[in-house]
Amino acid sequence: MRTYRDLFTTPEYPRFFLACSLQTAAQTVAALALGSLVYASTGSALLSALAMFGPALAQVVGAFTLLSAADRLPPRAALAGLPLFLGLATAAQAAPGLPTAAALTLVLAQGVPAALGGGVRYGLLTDILDRDGYLLGRSVLNMSTGTCQILGYALGGVLVQALSPRGTLLIAAGLYGLSAAVARFGLTRRPARATGRPSVAETLRGNARLWSSRPRRYVYLALWVPNGLIVGCEALFVPYDPRHAGLLLASAALGMLAGDVLAGRFLPPRWRARLGAPLRLLLATPYLVFAVRPGLPVAAVAVALASVGFAASLLLQERLVALTPEELSGHALGLHTAGMLSAQGVAALVAGALAEATSPSTAMTVLAAVSLAVTLALAPGLRPLDRPAPRPVAP
Repeated sequence: MRTYRDLFTTPEYPRFFLACSLQTAAQTVAALALGSLVYASTGSALLSALAMFGPALAQVVGAFTLLSAADRLPPRAALAGLPLFLGLATAAQAAPGLPTAAALTLVLAQGVPAALGGGVRYGLLTDILDRDGYLLGRSVLNMSTGTCQILGYALGGVLVQALSPRGTLLIAAGLYGLSAAVARFGLTRRPARATGRPSVAETLRGNARLWSSRPRRYVYLALWVPNGLIVGCEALFVPYDPRHAGLLLASAALGMLAGDVLAGRFLPPRWRARLGAPLRLLLATPYLVFAVRPGLPVAAVAVALASVGFAASLLLQERLVALTPEELSGHALGLHTAGMLSAQGVAALVAGALAEATSPSTAMTVLAAVSLAVTLALAPGLRPLDRPAPRPVAP
């Protein structure tokens, strides 16, 4: 599979793409609405960050307990049931008078099964497209994520101001319901990808096998830690500039979209190998400007430029697929997603705590500096693989 036309003429991929896009839009709108609601009621940067990124933090629980089910559940049922559950939890968060503690408890409850959802989703992607089509299909999903986040944060910011955070949460719940309906009625019924009974023990065995490879460890750490720290910076956009947080988040999504288009479509293999390290450094460097607490125009440009560096993750995912046995593909990709989002949740909490002890701009600067240090420390283990890279994507 070489072209986008090939991709979207593949039966089932367009419906799969739509279900994933609707779920991303729902998550984006809900996160901004709940973060704004919690910050307005508590004035706490820490609790606001937890409201926005708590589901990601909770994914670490799912990564240690549920991932063995990623290849052992019927994918259509799993991908329809998860957004339905998320939509009900989001609607409950909109209930008037709901205590902040209860809303945050629901946030954490949403994250645990989401870890399983990543494994099911990307395992199914390898079934729909086959293993060779994974990079192209995943790059398009990443572009969709960026687009949905741009629109979702922009629309969410407008809705929060025009309606209310609670009204915006109800709209997000409706988007989750649409995603569930598309998955249920648009995807083909398939049996589970693997036999056997899922269990915590099976999950831990699979995790240990994946982690036992030194090259895969470097890839996982590079996918999780530097990215997570930069998402921690994004978690502080609401306390940094409450009125324009949606614009800053949309700028981040716009930069991520540009980076994914660049890496997924236009970079030939020889440039992928050369630009991986610079892109990883670009991810954090522009955030150092927050040391001088820039105004909105400079901040938005810095955020967009930095987010182009998220394209390095796409190149690292390609490397992970090349290093992983086919029978562990769903588990491996689920571990990547769960670990990445867990790292983002941890970083968001650390960012909120630092911001309360210092200031949002100082906390963002510190996190960016640490991200740069981790990227440099991991560089020796991420030298190009000693084999030919996959063929480039044709226009």
